[in-house]
Amino acid sequence: MTTRRATPAPNGVPFPGDPFGTAGRRIDAPAKVNLFLELLGKRADGFHELETLIVLMELADALEIEPRADGELVLECDEPAIPTGPTNLVWKAAAALRERFGIAVGATIRLAKRIPHEAGLGGGSSDAASTIAALNAVWGLNRTAAELAPVAAEVGSDVAAFLHPPACWCTGRGEVVEPVPVGASLHLVIVKPPAGLSTAAVYKACTVPEMPVNGAALRGALTAGDVGAVAAGLHNRLQVPAFALQPAVKAVYDALAATGPAGVLVSGSGSSVFAVARDADDAIRIARAVLPPDCRVFVTRTRTTDRAPTRP
Repeated sequence: MTTRRATPAPNGVPFPGDPFGTAGRRIDAPAKVNLFLELLGKRADGFHELETLIVLMELADALEIEPRADGELVLECDEPAIPTGPTNLVWKAAAALRERFGIAVGATIRLAKRIPHEAGLGGGSSDAASTIAALNAVWGLNRTAAELAPVAAEVGSDVAAFLHPPACWCTGRGEVVEPVPVGASLHLVIVKPPAGLSTAAVYKACTVPEMPVNGAALRGALTAGDVGAVAAGLHNRLQVPAFALQPAVKAVYDALAATGPAGVLVSGSGSSVFAVARDADDAIRIARAVLPPDCRVFVTRTRTTDRAPTRP
């Protein structure tokens, strides 16, 4: 299989990945953490009105996407537990994009999973967004992120966030996205306990505060590249219900906090917990500390551009 050098995407068009084969694309689907997540109220549609600051990471799934003349959508995955039919967000994203723009051709999509499930790291949503971005090029649509946003919102509340790397401020139910500049990478240690958490269950168990926390200072700190201020401003309204529903999450949080990082927080609805390290060496030190058994540990950093790290 051959690859060619990537060319810049037109202004406003999400980065489509690297050319792959004769007419395909190879693209990374980055994991995310929520540095800030606050609930503002309950909506009539059953979702919560929220504010959240999402940053994307070098930890990523990988997709290879090629067009099919027969009009079929074929999804392959290297993890047997992952469904490869219409229930998968990647399949849903491809189907929604094709229907929205009247595309007759199909696609073969190969997904290599690295991001754990039920972890609060956005793996499925990121896979869906990267599929939309790559197929936007493979199918010759060349639509902007704004034009693709309705498709992303149809697939999932936070899918559109992944069309705006490296960081964004999300409101509404998560589908209203404002890109946020990033001043410096954050070195993170992410710990995923064996148990997962249901996003719906965590939201159901949460309480909307009378006085919501304001995330403006944290946004400013991220843009300024002030790691200490970012760590000091970490906030997640879903953290307490995540602790209540899954004690293993609290145990991981306590273990990470005991290592003395700059900051610790549950990501999204969990079950992953991340520590903000002061630098790369500090991240390695934290990862080598004694943590609860059977956990998956990832040492990674946040991105500062819309491009993935260069492949070897």
